[in-house]
Amino acid sequence: MAKSTGSSEFDLYRPSEEHDMLRDAVRSLAEAKIGPHAAAVDEEARFPQEALDALTASDLHAVHVPEQYGGTGADALATVIVIEEVARVCASSSLIPAVNKLGSLPLILSGSEELKTKYLGPLAKGDAMFSYCLSEPDAGSDAAGMKTRAVRDGDSYVLNGVKRWITNAGVSEYYTVMAVTDPGKRSKGISAFVVEKSDPGVSFGAPEKKLGIKGSPTREVYLDNVRIPADRMIGAEGTGFATAMQTLDHTRVTIAAQALGIAQGALDYAKGYVQERKQFGKPIAEFQGVQFMLADMAMKLEAARQLTYAAAAKSERVDSDLTFFGAAAKCYASDAAMEITTDAVQLLGGYGYTRDYPVERMMRDAKITQIYEGTNQVQRIVMARNLPK
Repeated sequence: MAKSTGSSEFDLYRPSEEHDMLRDAVRSLAEAKIGPHAAAVDEEARFPQEALDALTASDLHAVHVPEQYGGTGADALATVIVIEEVARVCASSSLIPAVNKLGSLPLILSGSEELKTKYLGPLAKGDAMFSYCLSEPDAGSDAAGMKTRAVRDGDSYVLNGVKRWITNAGVSEYYTVMAVTDPGKRSKGISAFVVEKSDPGVSFGAPEKKLGIKGSPTREVYLDNVRIPADRMIGAEGTGFATAMQTLDHTRVTIAAQALGIAQGALDYAKGYVQERKQFGKPIAEFQGVQFMLADMAMKLEAARQLTYAAAAKSERVDSDLTFFGAAAKCYASDAAMEITTDAVQLLGGYGYTRDYPVERMMRDAKITQIYEGTNQVQRIVMARNLPK
């Protein structure tokens, strides 16, 4: 598995030979074990168990986990490549490695050694998945306005509240939960905790009926007097919101990767289609209007990829301008993915509008990349506040 070497190649965000070998391996696995189930997963709105089994068997379900906790210790670019290649065939399945990183990164960034050892080990082995609980019914873009409370009671904290839009809720065993410990301090009164699915008082709402990524369950998480040991707090009291935002600086790069994969899958399919489809006596690929569309799609995709890989390199090094680049990569790549998938549907004409062909699914899946982990309007605010010097 590709690891950070500090080499000039990685500094220039050019994939190394090891990264290229990883891409080939993930692409082969995705095409053989994940892609064939993508349409059924979408149609039936069911969790892609085949993908989880295949990724876990190949140690690709949580490649970001450091070696000292039983993981493969993949660098940020390698993680991007895994997510990108899985998303190329099935966006829902790409949320397995992506959300495992999102849910566990607060622990990696701020958790005690005891917590890391206890929870990262099972994640690395594939015995558990990790989800991230930040948003609430009345706290979306304004995450600091959350109402979920965590009250200290002796050697425990008691949590009460509702978390909304939680990816892989009900499937994941572990949840990083942000909760208010000091209501008077707004964002500085928020702390982070590890909650287990089996903790008494934890329950889940019905799966949301979504436009896309139908194979990844999105549910509310209910916390009803959930008592957990105080040592399950991640970092010091009041540091949870800062950890949450630091996490998103890194994981927005993985959403950019997901967008890249979806867009690449759509472009690949459209390229093949226009070479086979004939009108007016010749393949429609020979018409200049079609060629211009494909050229624009490829140009936008490659620009998004270069920006995303640059952001991945900055994530690995934890550069001071990561906040800008993480937001920029997520925003640009997701906007590009929406445009590219929409154009792919257009290139297939009426066929593109049917579920017999995969591009309409890719278009539906692409939309969420403009929304979650901060809407693209919020990304532009983040960028404006962190303009490169």
